[in-house]
Amino acid sequence: MALDKKQIEAGESLTTVCIKETDGEKYEEIRSLNQDLTFSTTKRFFEIENIPFGLNQQKTLHLQTTNGVYTNLGLLLSEQSVHTFKLAVFEGLEKQVFKDRREFSGSLLRQLNEVYEYLDIHNRTHADVKGLTRDDKRDYPEDALRESLLNALIHRDYAFSSSTLISIFDDRIEFVSIGGLPKGVSLEDILLGLSMPRNENLANVFYRLRLIEAYGTGIPKIIRSYADCEKKPELQATNNAFKITLPNRNVISHEKVNGKISLTESEEKILVLLNTQNEIVRKDVETNLAISQAMAVRHLRGLLDKGVIRAIGGGKNTRYRKV
Repeated sequence: MALDKKQIEAGESLTTVCIKETDGEKYEEIRSLNQDLTFSTTKRFFEIENIPFGLNQQKTLHLQTTNGVYTNLGLLLSEQSVHTFKLAVFEGLEKQVFKDRREFSGSLLRQLNEVYEYLDIHNRTHADVKGLTRDDKRDYPEDALRESLLNALIHRDYAFSSSTLISIFDDRIEFVSIGGLPKGVSLEDILLGLSMPRNENLANVFYRLRLIEAYGTGIPKIIRSYADCEKKPELQATNNAFKITLPNRNVISHEKVNGKISLTESEEKILVLLNTQNEIVRKDVETNLAISQAMAVRHLRGLLDKGVIRAIGGGKNTRYRKV
Protein backbone atom coordinates (compact mmCIF):
# COMPACT_ATOMS: atom_id res chain seq x y z
CA MET A 1 0.00 0.00 0.00
CA ALA A 2 1.41 3.40 -1.03
CA LEU A 3 1.96 5.97 1.69
CA ASP A 4 0.68 9.51 1.27
CA LYS A 5 2.88 12.59 1.79
CA LYS A 6 1.79 13.19 5.40
CA GLN A 7 2.55 9.59 6.37
CA ILE A 8 6.00 9.81 4.78
CA GLU A 9 6.77 13.11 6.56
CA ALA A 10 5.56 11.66 9.86
CA GLY A 11 7.79 8.63 9.35
CA GLU A 12 10.80 10.81 8.56
CA SER A 13 10.14 12.91 11.67
CA LEU A 14 9.87 9.80 13.86
CA THR A 15 13.04 8.37 12.34
CA THR A 16 14.93 11.59 13.09
CA VAL A 17 13.72 11.59 16.68
CA CYS A 18 14.73 7.92 17.14
CA ILE A 19 18.21 8.58 15.73
CA LYS A 20 18.64 11.59 18.01
CA GLU A 21 17.56 9.62 21.07
CA THR A 22 19.91 6.71 20.41
CA ASP A 23 22.92 8.62 19.09
CA GLY A 24 24.84 10.44 21.80
CA GLU A 25 26.43 12.83 19.28
CA LYS A 26 24.80 16.24 19.04
CA TYR A 27 23.89 17.83 15.72
CA GLU A 28 26.28 20.76 16.09
CA GLU A 29 29.19 18.35 16.70
CA ILE A 30 28.56 16.13 13.65
CA ARG A 31 30.76 16.48 10.56
CA SER A 32 29.28 18.96 8.08
CA LEU A 33 28.39 17.47 4.69
CA ASN A 34 29.64 20.70 3.13
CA GLN A 35 33.35 21.27 3.78
CA ASP A 36 33.71 24.27 1.46
CA LEU A 37 32.76 26.93 4.02
CA THR A 38 33.46 30.67 4.29
CA PHE A 39 33.13 32.87 7.40
CA SER A 40 33.29 36.54 6.39
CA THR A 41 30.35 37.59 8.62
CA THR A 42 31.55 35.58 11.62
CA LYS A 43 35.08 37.00 11.23
CA ARG A 44 33.67 40.56 11.35
CA PHE A 45 31.82 39.79 14.60
CA PHE A 46 35.01 38.43 16.15
CA GLU A 47 37.04 41.41 14.93
CA ILE A 48 34.58 43.84 16.55
CA GLU A 49 35.20 42.11 19.89
CA ASN A 50 38.96 41.90 19.25
CA ILE A 51 38.85 38.10 19.45
CA PRO A 52 41.12 36.04 17.14
CA PHE A 53 39.37 33.76 14.67
CA GLY A 54 42.10 31.50 13.36
CA LEU A 55 42.26 27.73 12.97
CA ASN A 56 43.11 27.17 16.63
CA GLN A 57 40.13 29.27 17.78
CA GLN A 58 37.81 27.47 15.35
CA LYS A 59 38.87 24.14 16.84
CA THR A 60 38.54 25.40 20.41
CA LEU A 61 35.03 26.67 19.65
CA HIS A 62 34.17 23.38 17.89
CA LEU A 63 33.64 24.82 14.42
CA GLN A 64 36.28 22.30 13.41
CA THR A 65 37.34 18.97 14.83
CA THR A 66 40.91 18.46 16.03
CA ASN A 67 41.56 16.93 12.59
CA GLY A 68 40.48 20.13 10.81
CA VAL A 69 37.08 18.86 9.64
CA TYR A 70 34.22 21.38 9.73
CA THR A 71 31.30 20.50 12.02
CA ASN A 72 27.66 21.46 11.66
CA LEU A 73 28.36 24.33 14.04
CA GLY A 74 30.85 25.59 11.47
CA LEU A 75 28.14 25.24 8.82
CA LEU A 76 25.65 27.24 10.93
CA LEU A 77 28.11 30.12 11.30
CA SER A 78 29.23 30.06 7.66
CA GLU A 79 27.77 31.85 4.65
CA GLN A 80 26.67 28.41 3.41
CA SER A 81 24.23 27.76 6.28
CA VAL A 82 21.10 26.05 4.95
CA HIS A 83 18.75 27.24 7.71
CA THR A 84 16.65 30.39 7.31
CA PHE A 85 14.26 32.79 9.00
CA LYS A 86 10.91 33.49 7.35
CA LEU A 87 9.12 36.68 8.37
CA ALA A 88 5.61 37.79 7.46
CA VAL A 89 3.71 40.98 8.23
CA PHE A 90 -0.07 40.59 8.28
CA GLU A 91 -2.90 43.08 8.04
CA GLY A 92 -4.99 42.92 11.19
CA LEU A 93 -4.99 40.11 13.72
CA GLU A 94 -5.20 37.00 11.53
CA LYS A 95 -3.10 35.28 8.85
CA GLN A 96 -5.30 36.39 5.98
CA VAL A 97 -3.81 39.41 4.19
CA PHE A 98 -0.03 39.71 3.72
CA LYS A 99 1.54 43.17 3.90
CA ASP A 100 5.10 41.91 3.45
CA ARG A 101 7.12 38.68 3.36
CA ARG A 102 10.87 38.18 3.70
CA GLU A 103 13.32 35.28 4.02
CA PHE A 104 16.76 35.70 5.61
CA SER A 105 19.63 33.29 4.95
CA GLY A 106 23.38 32.94 5.37
CA SER A 107 25.40 32.79 8.57
CA LEU A 108 23.29 32.77 11.75
CA LEU A 109 25.13 35.93 12.81
CA ARG A 110 24.14 37.65 9.59
CA GLN A 111 20.55 36.53 10.11
CA LEU A 112 20.63 37.86 13.66
CA ASN A 113 21.62 41.32 12.41
CA GLU A 114 19.27 41.49 9.45
CA VAL A 115 16.22 40.04 11.20
CA TYR A 116 16.63 42.38 14.17
CA GLU A 117 16.93 45.40 11.84
CA TYR A 118 13.73 44.32 10.09
CA LEU A 119 11.90 43.89 13.40
CA ASP A 120 13.18 47.27 14.55
CA ILE A 121 11.68 48.94 11.48
CA HIS A 122 8.27 47.51 12.42
CA ASN A 123 8.65 48.46 16.09
CA ARG A 124 6.84 51.79 15.94
CA THR A 125 7.07 54.56 18.52
CA HIS A 126 3.93 56.15 19.95
CA ALA A 127 4.00 59.48 21.78
CA ASP A 128 1.69 60.16 24.71
CA VAL A 129 1.62 63.93 25.29
CA LYS A 130 0.24 65.25 28.56
CA GLY A 131 0.68 68.97 28.95
CA LEU A 132 4.36 69.74 28.48
CA THR A 133 5.41 66.14 29.01
CA ARG A 134 5.98 63.77 26.09
CA ASP A 135 6.31 60.03 26.76
CA ASP A 136 7.62 57.97 23.80
CA LYS A 137 6.84 54.26 23.97
CA ARG A 138 7.73 51.63 21.38
CA ASP A 139 5.28 48.88 20.51
CA TYR A 140 7.64 46.20 21.82
CA PRO A 141 10.40 46.45 24.46
CA GLU A 142 13.74 46.22 22.66
CA ASP A 143 15.00 43.71 25.22
CA ALA A 144 12.02 41.46 24.52
CA LEU A 145 12.56 41.52 20.75
CA ARG A 146 16.28 40.87 21.09
CA GLU A 147 15.94 38.02 23.58
CA SER A 148 13.10 36.35 21.65
CA LEU A 149 15.22 36.43 18.50
CA LEU A 150 18.29 35.07 20.30
CA ASN A 151 16.20 32.33 21.88
CA ALA A 152 14.93 31.27 18.46
CA LEU A 153 18.48 31.18 17.09
CA ILE A 154 20.24 29.42 19.92
CA HIS A 155 17.66 26.89 21.07
CA ARG A 156 16.05 25.69 17.85
CA ASP A 157 16.62 22.14 16.62
CA TYR A 158 18.84 22.38 13.55
CA ALA A 159 18.54 18.67 12.84
CA PHE A 160 15.30 19.62 11.08
CA SER A 161 15.29 21.77 7.95
CA SER A 162 12.16 23.86 8.64
CA SER A 163 12.65 27.63 8.84
CA THR A 164 12.19 29.64 12.02
CA LEU A 165 8.98 31.67 11.63
CA ILE A 166 8.24 35.20 12.81
CA SER A 167 4.74 36.60 12.25
CA ILE A 168 3.97 40.28 12.83
CA PHE A 169 0.34 41.25 13.47
CA ASP A 170 -1.18 44.56 14.53
CA ASP A 171 -1.46 43.41 18.13
CA ARG A 172 1.46 40.96 18.56
CA ILE A 173 4.61 39.30 17.22
CA GLU A 174 4.96 35.51 17.25
CA PHE A 175 8.30 33.65 17.21
CA VAL A 176 8.00 29.95 16.34
CA SER A 177 11.12 27.76 16.30
CA ILE A 178 11.30 24.04 15.66
CA GLY A 179 12.22 21.84 18.60
CA GLY A 180 10.28 21.57 21.86
CA LEU A 181 11.70 21.72 25.37
CA PRO A 182 14.48 19.31 26.37
CA LYS A 183 13.35 16.17 28.18
CA GLY A 184 12.56 16.76 31.82
CA VAL A 185 12.28 20.55 31.43
CA SER A 186 8.94 22.35 31.86
CA LEU A 187 7.78 25.86 30.97
CA GLU A 188 7.82 26.67 34.69
CA ASP A 189 11.51 25.72 34.79
CA ILE A 190 12.23 28.03 31.85
CA LEU A 191 10.42 30.93 33.53
CA LEU A 192 12.58 30.43 36.61
CA GLY A 193 15.72 30.78 34.50
CA LEU A 194 16.71 27.13 34.03
CA SER A 195 18.79 26.76 30.90
CA MET A 196 19.64 23.55 29.05
CA PRO A 197 20.83 24.82 25.66
CA ARG A 198 20.18 22.38 22.85
CA ASN A 199 23.18 23.85 21.01
CA GLU A 200 25.69 24.38 23.78
CA ASN A 201 28.63 25.19 21.51
CA LEU A 202 26.57 27.72 19.55
CA ALA A 203 25.47 29.33 22.82
CA ASN A 204 29.12 29.53 23.86
CA VAL A 205 30.04 31.38 20.65
CA PHE A 206 27.23 33.89 21.26
CA TYR A 207 28.42 34.27 24.86
CA ARG A 208 32.02 34.90 23.72
CA LEU A 209 30.71 37.58 21.35
CA ARG A 210 28.73 39.15 24.22
CA LEU A 211 25.45 38.63 22.41
CA ILE A 212 24.07 36.85 25.45
CA GLU A 213 24.92 37.73 29.05
CA ALA A 214 24.56 34.35 30.73
CA TYR A 215 22.65 31.14 30.21
CA GLY A 216 19.04 31.19 31.38
CA THR A 217 18.58 34.97 31.56
CA GLY A 218 16.72 35.51 28.28
CA ILE A 219 13.16 34.42 29.14
CA PRO A 220 13.10 36.12 32.58
CA LYS A 221 14.34 39.31 30.88
CA ILE A 222 11.47 39.13 28.38
CA ILE A 223 8.96 38.76 31.21
CA ARG A 224 10.50 41.65 33.19
CA SER A 225 10.32 43.98 30.19
CA TYR A 226 6.51 43.71 30.39
CA ALA A 227 6.36 44.20 34.18
CA ASP A 228 4.25 47.36 33.94
CA CYS A 229 1.97 46.04 31.17
CA GLU A 230 -1.46 44.53 31.60
CA LYS A 231 -0.92 41.94 28.86
CA LYS A 232 2.09 39.66 29.30
CA PRO A 233 4.20 37.58 26.88
CA GLU A 234 3.00 34.02 26.30
CA LEU A 235 5.17 30.89 26.03
CA GLN A 236 3.92 27.70 24.41
CA ALA A 237 5.72 24.42 23.80
CA THR A 238 4.86 21.17 22.03
CA ASN A 239 7.03 18.13 21.37
CA ASN A 240 8.30 19.74 18.18
CA ALA A 241 8.04 23.52 18.52
CA PHE A 242 8.48 26.46 20.87
CA LYS A 243 6.53 29.71 20.55
CA ILE A 244 6.95 33.13 22.13
CA THR A 245 4.18 35.72 21.66
CA LEU A 246 4.95 39.35 22.46
CA PRO A 247 1.90 41.64 22.82
CA ASN A 248 1.94 45.10 21.28
CA ARG A 249 2.00 47.55 24.22
CA ASN A 250 0.49 50.39 22.17
CA VAL A 251 -2.63 48.68 20.85
CA ILE A 252 -5.54 50.91 21.81
CA SER A 253 -8.11 49.25 24.08
CA HIS A 254 -11.69 50.46 24.46
CA GLU A 255 -13.86 49.56 27.40
CA LYS A 256 -17.02 47.53 26.78
CA VAL A 257 -19.59 46.15 29.16
CA ASN A 258 -18.08 42.67 29.05
CA GLY A 259 -14.42 43.62 28.99
CA LYS A 260 -11.85 45.09 26.60
CA ILE A 261 -11.27 44.88 22.88
CA SER A 262 -8.19 45.61 20.81
CA LEU A 263 -8.08 47.62 17.61
CA THR A 264 -5.83 47.10 14.62
CA GLU A 265 -3.59 49.86 13.29
CA SER A 266 -6.02 50.60 10.43
CA GLU A 267 -9.00 50.63 12.78
CA GLU A 268 -7.17 53.15 14.98
CA LYS A 269 -6.66 55.40 11.94
CA ILE A 270 -10.38 55.27 11.15
CA LEU A 271 -11.21 56.36 14.70
CA VAL A 272 -8.70 59.20 14.42
CA LEU A 273 -10.54 60.25 11.23
CA LEU A 274 -13.84 60.12 13.10
CA ASN A 275 -12.37 62.37 15.78
CA THR A 276 -11.92 65.11 13.17
CA GLN A 277 -15.41 64.87 11.67
CA ASN A 278 -18.78 63.80 12.99
CA GLU A 279 -19.35 60.99 10.47
CA ILE A 280 -17.65 59.32 7.54
CA VAL A 281 -18.49 57.19 4.52
CA ARG A 282 -16.60 54.26 3.07
CA LYS A 283 -14.95 56.47 0.46
CA ASP A 284 -13.39 58.59 3.21
CA VAL A 285 -11.68 55.46 4.57
CA GLU A 286 -10.41 54.46 1.13
CA THR A 287 -8.94 57.92 0.50
CA ASN A 288 -7.40 58.58 3.92
CA LEU A 289 -5.88 55.09 4.34
CA ALA A 290 -5.03 54.67 0.63
CA ILE A 291 -6.65 51.24 0.49
CA SER A 292 -9.07 49.37 -1.75
CA GLN A 293 -12.85 49.39 -1.41
CA ALA A 294 -12.83 45.76 -0.20
CA MET A 295 -10.26 46.52 2.50
CA ALA A 296 -12.18 49.60 3.65
CA VAL A 297 -15.33 47.48 3.99
CA ARG A 298 -13.37 44.87 5.98
CA HIS A 299 -12.07 47.46 8.47
CA LEU A 300 -15.47 49.11 8.90
CA ARG A 301 -17.10 45.73 9.50
CA GLY A 302 -14.45 45.00 12.11
CA LEU A 303 -15.28 48.21 13.98
CA LEU A 304 -19.01 47.48 13.69
CA ASP A 305 -18.53 43.96 15.06
CA LYS A 306 -16.55 45.34 17.99
CA GLY A 307 -19.28 47.85 18.78
CA VAL A 308 -16.98 50.86 18.41
CA ILE A 309 -18.91 52.52 15.56
CA ARG A 310 -22.50 52.40 14.27
CA ALA A 311 -23.92 52.54 10.76
CA ILE A 312 -26.56 55.02 9.66
CA GLY A 313 -28.59 54.40 6.51
CA GLY A 314 -27.84 51.66 4.04
CA GLY A 315 -26.31 50.77 0.71
CA LYS A 316 -24.06 53.35 -0.97
CA ASN A 317 -25.34 56.07 1.35
CA THR A 318 -24.24 54.29 4.56
CA ARG A 319 -22.58 56.65 7.01
CA TYR A 320 -20.58 55.73 10.12
CA ARG A 321 -20.36 57.40 13.53
CA LYS A 322 -18.62 56.59 16.78
CA VAL A 323 -20.71 54.90 19.43
